[in-house]
Amino acid sequence: MKNKSDSSLISQYQSGDEKALAILIERYQKELYSFIFYKVMDEDLANDIFQDAFMKIIVTLKDGKYNEEGKFILWAKRISHNLIIDHYRLKAKHIKVSETSYENEEFSIFDLIREQDENVEDRLVTEQINSDLFRMLTYLPENQQEVIKLRFFDGLSFREIAEQTDSSINTTLGRVRYALINLRKIMQENHIILTR
Repeated sequence: MKNKSDSSLISQYQSGDEKALAILIERYQKELYSFIFYKVMDEDLANDIFQDAFMKIIVTLKDGKYNEEGKFILWAKRISHNLIIDHYRLKAKHIKVSETSYENEEFSIFDLIREQDENVEDRLVTEQINSDLFRMLTYLPENQQEVIKLRFFDGLSFREIAEQTDSSINTTLGRVRYALINLRKIMQENHIILTR
């Protein structure tokens, strides 16, 4: 299986073969981590962005939204590059970490959490959205609720969440991934639209 092309591994993973993803990650983890590290020059930040990038890759592949426009690694690097830009842009604005990484992707429900420099109407809408999100979170298993709150509302890194919940980074990543998938299902099943 290790000799298979990226596109055949992606197809296998999309058909439910988790081992195919493990091979893909193993194939590119050093190259992708190095790419990220030499842009940020910070080991903890590089680890966080690497985990974020693979979470985004996993969700995109699982949702069947990956369009092969070239090599898988170039796509993975583009995601990582955009996450790095997002990190510094958001750090400059002092706002929460976003789940969205590049323009042509659907918005993240967590992009709706904004700074409090809004007018009264916007603030009321934001409060309603946050209230709806918290209500939807109650439908998730407790461990998924916890990681979502820590990641998107408190802005903790995956490493910090792993330490706080006494879990591995991979377990934390998995919980966030499944929580986001479950939230999307809840929104679809209940016809919930979060928008401004």
